[in-house]
Amino acid sequence: MSKRDYYEVLCVSRDASEADLKKAYRRQAMKHHPDRNTESPEEAEAKFKEAKEAHEVLSDPNKRAAYDQYGHAGVDPSMGGRPGAGAGGFEDIFGDVFGDIFGGGGGRRGGQRAQRGSDLQYNLELTLEDAVFGTEVKIHVPTMVSCKTCSGSGAKKGTSATTCTTCGGAGQVRMQQGFFAVQQTCPQCRGKGKMINSPCSDCHGQGRKQEEKTLSVKVPAGVDTGDRIRLASEGEAGEHGAPAGDLYVQMHVKPHDIFTRDDNDLQCDMPISIGTAALGGEIEVPTLNGKLRLKIPAETQTGKLFRMRGKGVKPVRGGMTGDLLCRVNVETPVKLSNKQKTLLKDFEKSIKNGGKQHSPKNASWGDRLKTFFDDLKV
Repeated sequence: MSKRDYYEVLCVSRDASEADLKKAYRRQAMKHHPDRNTESPEEAEAKFKEAKEAHEVLSDPNKRAAYDQYGHAGVDPSMGGRPGAGAGGFEDIFGDVFGDIFGGGGGRRGGQRAQRGSDLQYNLELTLEDAVFGTEVKIHVPTMVSCKTCSGSGAKKGTSATTCTTCGGAGQVRMQQGFFAVQQTCPQCRGKGKMINSPCSDCHGQGRKQEEKTLSVKVPAGVDTGDRIRLASEGEAGEHGAPAGDLYVQMHVKPHDIFTRDDNDLQCDMPISIGTAALGGEIEVPTLNGKLRLKIPAETQTGKLFRMRGKGVKPVRGGMTGDLLCRVNVETPVKLSNKQKTLLKDFEKSIKNGGKQHSPKNASWGDRLKTFFDDLKV
C-alpha cells in the first residue's frame, strides 16, 4: 500500500516552517490519539503513527531535503533511501556497543557486498490534455551515474582493486579483549574486503559521480495524479559496479481552466441566459475533442446537470470511457439600459400576476416560510 504525502498527512504546505510543522503535528496527534477515538482505535492508531512518521521526517532538515527531492524513496530504507532515513537493526545496536570498546564499526557477518543504488522519484507535471491523451516527455534527473572512466570499479584505468590484507577479503576482523571475542567491520577496507590502491581520478575511487541524466518518458493515455511509472535501473548507480536503483516518475495533473476531473468523468460549468433557460435552445459545449451542441429544454433551472456519455477519460488500465458532466448556471444580466429595465419590470409584474404557476419553487418557499413564522408565534 502506497504511503500518503507527508505534507498532506500534516495538512501543511510544502514551504511550511518548523513552527508550522510542530503545530500541525500536535493537532493531528491530538485528533487521532487512540485514547480519544474509542470507537475506532485501530484506525486512529494508524493515523497517529502516520502523523508521527511524517513529523519525524519533515522536522529533520536533511531528511526533509531528501524527501522533497526524491519522495518516500529518499527516506525509506526499504526502498534504498539515503543514509539516516531509518533506524538501525539488531546488528547495528551491538555494533554501537562493541564499537565503543574496540574503536570499530558495527559487526556484520561476512564481507559487505557493494550496495545497490538508491531508488529515486521524479515529480512530473502534466496538462489535463497530456494526461488524457498520453504524451512523451524528456526529463532531466540529477543522479549518481556509473563512472565511465573506470567502468564503475573505482580503480584507475589499467589497475584493479586488491584483496584487503587486514581481513583477507572477509570484510570482518576478530577482536579479543579478555573473555570477549567480537567480530567487527574491518577498519582498513570498511567491510568491502577489497582495497583500491590507485583510485580513479574522475570519481576518486567511488565508482560513480554526480551527473544530470536526460530520459524520455512515455506517459500512457488516461493517467491521473498519483499514478507513477517505474523506469527500471534508471535510479542511482550502485557502488563499485553494483546494480542501479529504479526511477519512479510520479504524475501530477495541473488544474485546467475549463474542466475538472473526477476519476474518469470530466465536469464543466456553462453559463446560459435567462431567455435560453426559460424558452429552451442550444448552446455550444467544449470537449477535449472539439465542440458539441447541447440542447437545453425549456424551463431549465440553474444547476441542472447534463451528461454527455463517452466524452470523458478512457481509463489507463482499460474499461469504459467516462462522461462529460455539464452543469448550467443561469446568468443574471448586468449593465441594463433603461429600456431593458422597463421591460424586465413589466415582465416581473406579469409573472407575479400569473400566480404560483410561473414560480413554483418561490411559492413553495413562501409557504414553508409562513409555516415557520407561524410556529414561532405558538
